[in-house]
This record gives sequence, C-alpha cells and structure tokens, in this order.
Amino acid sequence: MIPRIQKRGQRTIGLLYYLYGPGKFEEHTDPHLVASWDHNAPDPGRDATATPKQLQQLLDQPVENIDQAQRPKKHVWHLSVRNGGEDRILTDEEWGDVARRMVAAAGIDDPEAGAGCRWAAVRHADDHIHIVATLVREDGYKPDLANDAHRVQAEARTLEAELGLRRLNKGDGTAAKRPTSAERHKAQRQGRERTAREELRETVRRAVTGTRNEAEFLDRLSAAGVLIRTREAPSGDLLGYKVALPDDHNKDGEPVFYPGVRLAPDLSLPRIRERWSADPTPTADAPGRATAANPSAARRRTASAAWTAITVVEHGDDAVAAAHIAAAAEVLDALAKTSAAHTRRELRDAAFAFERASRSHVRAERGHDRALRQAARDLVHGGPALGRGEDGASTAMAIDMLFFLITATMHWHAKKGHAQQAAAARQAAEHLRAAYEETAAQPLGVLYQRGRRLNRPMLQRQTVVLREALPTLAKQILAEPGWYALAATIVEAEAAGHDPAALLSDAVERRELDTADSVSDVLVWRMRRMADLPADGSGMPDIGTLGNAAATNRAESRPSAPGRRRGGEEASGKTR
Repeated sequence: MIPRIQKRGQRTIGLLYYLYGPGKFEEHTDPHLVASWDHNAPDPGRDATATPKQLQQLLDQPVENIDQAQRPKKHVWHLSVRNGGEDRILTDEEWGDVARRMVAAAGIDDPEAGAGCRWAAVRHADDHIHIVATLVREDGYKPDLANDAHRVQAEARTLEAELGLRRLNKGDGTAAKRPTSAERHKAQRQGRERTAREELRETVRRAVTGTRNEAEFLDRLSAAGVLIRTREAPSGDLLGYKVALPDDHNKDGEPVFYPGVRLAPDLSLPRIRERWSADPTPTADAPGRATAANPSAARRRTASAAWTAITVVEHGDDAVAAAHIAAAAEVLDALAKTSAAHTRRELRDAAFAFERASRSHVRAERGHDRALRQAARDLVHGGPALGRGEDGASTAMAIDMLFFLITATMHWHAKKGHAQQAAAARQAAEHLRAAYEETAAQPLGVLYQRGRRLNRPMLQRQTVVLREALPTLAKQILAEPGWYALAATIVEAEAAGHDPAALLSDAVERRELDTADSVSDVLVWRMRRMADLPADGSGMPDIGTLGNAAATNRAESRPSAPGRRRGGEEASGKTR
C-alpha cells in the first residue's frame, strides 16, 4: 500500500472535476465516494441529483467562514492511496475504512480529537482511492500536519498487515524522489521505458562515476547528450547544475530541467564534491593509474578491489563501510556502462536497483573507498569489453566478486534495520547472478575442458589436495560439474609456484560461500585472482606440461633439512 501526499492546491472544484471525470486516458471507471467527514456528503458519481459543485461548497465551507487574511493560500490537501497489482481488490467498505484511518493518522480528521477538517474519499479504480480535504477545521483552526507523510506511511504498514496485503519496507527518507503520475503518463505517451527523471538520474550517476573534478563531470554529461545549465557565483565558481533530456519538453515547448538534488540526494553538487575531496591528485609519473590499459586489466583490478571491500563492509567502521557501499554503486554503474551486449541489461538493472542501497543515514567517510572509485575510473577509461576471451573471463571474475560484496552489503543493511536498502541490495544481487551466468558459461567451459584432459593420476592428485585442504566441502565440490575447472586451476596454480592447498584454504576461510550456487565456480575465480592466473586460462602451457611442472615444483619444495620452509608456503604467503 503506497500513500502519496500530492502538492497542495487552491481549487477544490478543479480536483473534484478530475476525480469524477474520465481521467486523462479514460482510466477512471465508476467514480464514487467511499467515505467522507460526516458519512453523508453528496456523491456526484452515484447520485444523479448531486454535483461536484455541491460537494466542493460543503468541503470549502469552513474555509469560507474565516476571514480572508486567515485563509491558507493553498487550502486543498490531496492524498492518493494505491495497492500493488498483486494485492487483492478491496471492497468499498474496506477502502472507506482505509480512508478514515489515513485522515486520522495525518491529522486531518480524528473523531476522538474533536473538530476536524472536511474531507471526501473518491474511488475510480479497483486499486486506489483519492482523498481530498480542505485545511481549515470546523472550529476555524488549522490542522497540525507536521510529519503527515511519515504518519500515513506508518499507518499503511499497519493496514497492510491487517488486510493481508503485500508488506512494503519502511523508508527512511534517503530514497530518490519517485516520478509523479504525470511523469509516468508522459513517459507512456512518449514510448519511454522509464520516466525522464529516472533516465536522467541514471545518466548523471554514470557521468559522475570515477570522476575527479567538475570539468570532467560536466564533460561526461555533455558527452552523454543531455542539456546542461549551470549556476555560477560572480567569482566563476560553480554553485549548482541542472540537466534535461533534449526531447523532453513542457507544454510551452521548453526543456524540462531537473537539479541534481531532485534526481537523488547524493547527486547534488555538494554531495558529489565529497567524492572528489578525498581523491588523490593524479601525478605525471603515474599515468597508468589514470587510464586502465585494457578492459581485462580494469576488470581484474575491480575484482581485487571488491574482494578487499567485502572485509571492510563485514567488519569495518560504519562510516567507512558506508563509503565502500557508495563506491560499489559507482563500480556497478561503470561495469554496466562498459559491459558486452549480452550482459548489459542485467548489469544495468543491477546498478539501477543498487542505487537505493547506496544511501542511508550512515554518513560515508570518504577517502577509504579510493580503491573502488579507482576501479570504477579504470573501467570507464578501459573501454567496453567484447565479452569473450580474457575480458569475458575477467568480467565473470569481477561480477563474481561484486556479487559477494553486494551480498555483504545486504547483510550490513539488514543488521541496521535498513529494510528498503537491504531489499534493493538483494534485488541487485539477483541481477548480478543472472549476469554472471551469462558471462561465466564460456570461460568456465574452456577451463572445464582443460580439466577433463587431465590424466587419471593427475586428477587423483588434485582430489587429494582438495580433500586435505577442504575436508568438509570436498564431497560437495567433487559432485559439482565445476570440479574439472577447479582441478585445472589447481594444476595451473601449482605450476606457477603456489601452494594450492593454502590458496584453497585462504579462499574459503576469508569469505562466506553460503550464497554460492556452485562452490567450485567461486573457488575458481578466487584462486585465479589470488594466484594472478589468466582468467580464461589463455597463454598457459598444455595441461600435460603443467602437470609435469607441478610435479617438479612439489619435488623441489620438499625440505632437505630440518626446519626448512616449503617453497609452497612461502609462495602462499604472498597471495594472502
């Protein structure tokens, strides 16, 4: 149940004509009253002798009874209450009770408190009602509407439970402003999938991703094709900005501009500057950190940054964790922007959903999130990925690490009672899971075939390594199709001089695996990242040659004297 208080108005009759009319798209059917302040108001919808004018005169009577100077300039209060498409259809009696509960919660009319305002509830569709009230009480005083939006939201949560409706999560005031009904209808007329406000919010989010100053931010906005208006001080300093879609106009044919703060709380210029304030200044002798060499390298760095951030979100200070969560949203935006066609939709939806999870009342302490913000910058400058070969495999690795980071974010919000943010993170994780399945199939298939080419003695040796390193998970992993890809990875890691048992133990001990569909797949990406192996196995020698190299490494690592450390242990220390 979604209650929404609309902008206050000046003309009661205008609103009544709309509520009892056909609607802008003939969507109003059978308009009629379901409740009113005195249970006896005229109903122009069901009573042929009643008119909207008569109802308006009765509603406005307390306003007309006080001096002109005391009347509120905008005396019309308007609340819409809408149920979801999956909710059952309420009866008129139930909607009438909802209306009475809502006006009491808002402070419009509470029978137990004495004199109230006059109001009427009109139903012209199955799924919602409109409540119109005039803001002068019967005794001539004005109602106390402080926090009316918060109070009707709280009442909606109670009504959902009582009426058996879908339970929505309680908000905390940090969500982006919802599109208005007029904006939604306009988008439908124009054939847009999203409203102009939503499209601009996504465009601005992507433009700010990984930027370091105002000039770079405005350049990216311009490159994205949106119209920009800036507000500057006499000194020339930027004070604010507005953006508009080139083809979104008002009734006068002028572009409809939105300030950043109206798109989302963290897209105002002061909040964007907080990201830049903690960024290091690029140095001339380190150009490689300003621009990623290629998409694959950028994705590998993203995987490493996400892996490190998981620990911060799980165990770090709240303000630092909040900064990493906000920066994770930038990484998702950058990954969606540069993804291959077959994963672009899921990654875009993941970024769109996670935007809600990136904000809470825990203020982010910027500066600690530099690695993630740099990863986002690298992704943007690294350019689009083709989605196959090494960059396809490195994309799968990055998505896998981000999935666990977003899952950790979901748990972080849930522990703090941030219900909407936790739900948004869960939704983003589902989109990431779908994107991973699209991306990982080909590179895992290549590794699977490499594992299948292992001879029986070599495969048995890797089985022993697995059982010794992960005795509680070995049975499950050996039954998974991904075991062969993991076996090939173990051989490659050992041939590269690492201790695979130590890598396996480290990969499992440092991160949860409960949310993984395939433990072997997760361990493949974790081991390949920790051992710095090619994500898709390219450039590696034949698997038989690797087996010989691995055997040689094992022989050389045997201690020749008491107290000598194994070479594998030294190598594994470098990977931790």
